[in-house]
Amino acid sequence: MNPMLNTANLTEIKNEEVVYQNPLLFLKIWEIKHDQPHFGIPEPWTWHWHKQVEFLVVTQGQLGIQTKDTYTIMEAGDIMVLGSSQPHRTYKHSEAPLHQIVFQIDLTQHFDLSTLAYLHLFSELTHSLEPFNALFRANAAVRASAYRLISQICEESQSRQIGYELAIVAAIKQLLLLLLRNDQRGLSGLTEDSGISRLRPALSYIDEHLTERITVEDVCRILNLSYHYFIKYFKKVMGLSFIDYVNYKRIKKAERLLLTGDLSIMEISYEAGIQNMAQFYKLFKRYNQCSPKEFKLRLRDQTEVRVE
Repeated sequence: MNPMLNTANLTEIKNEEVVYQNPLLFLKIWEIKHDQPHFGIPEPWTWHWHKQVEFLVVTQGQLGIQTKDTYTIMEAGDIMVLGSSQPHRTYKHSEAPLHQIVFQIDLTQHFDLSTLAYLHLFSELTHSLEPFNALFRANAAVRASAYRLISQICEESQSRQIGYELAIVAAIKQLLLLLLRNDQRGLSGLTEDSGISRLRPALSYIDEHLTERITVEDVCRILNLSYHYFIKYFKKVMGLSFIDYVNYKRIKKAERLLLTGDLSIMEISYEAGIQNMAQFYKLFKRYNQCSPKEFKLRLRDQTEVRVE
């Protein structure tokens, strides 16, 4: 009899703290090997997330992975990128040995003054990295090149031969260039100055005070900018208004809270900083094309899969 997922205890979500192997490289990369025949969805099957972008590379076997949007079985040679703060959970999908590389990195730290114009394409402040997964699936050459580069980064990190830092940085730059030149999001023609860097104190303030009332005036004081200049500057750099950005961040927080299953819809709305339930439902449906309750049901439907 094939094991079936029990959704009863899948209510935890962990904010995973990533400890960099080299603090100056802002990354952690390692290989995981599951050679025992045991496989299947564990119970509880817990969610986790971290602020770093994560690349998953399967070198042998099959890996099951679920995000808030998809449930996927990865095969040997497959690559998946998980955006910053994206909740996900994985498991060994078949009896065969499973070997995988986990590569967690703060991509925004790998841009200098000469490449800062491309930072916004990878910062995820306004653009998701999810389309790169479609690119990996559709383009075998891109997938093979990314596989080689990530494997190289893993080998250099393990060997730590003299100059390994240079080798890793070079491979990361090649990986970014590979994604940039094959970007299917239609954003590659856009450039911007260091605006995001200038706005970063404001963006950090928003993240830290989502449960509270956030006003434009509060952020203007932090940046020492006038009201009218700030709202125009924010829209120019971010591509959306200040209010829309705050609402976007609040809905993303609500999505993570919905994964836990411990709070009511009203409590989640308050935790996300939205006191008006009607407004919460309206905003949530705008970003997810479904209600919060439908969102939870969709996640449950995705996980009710058989392990073959």
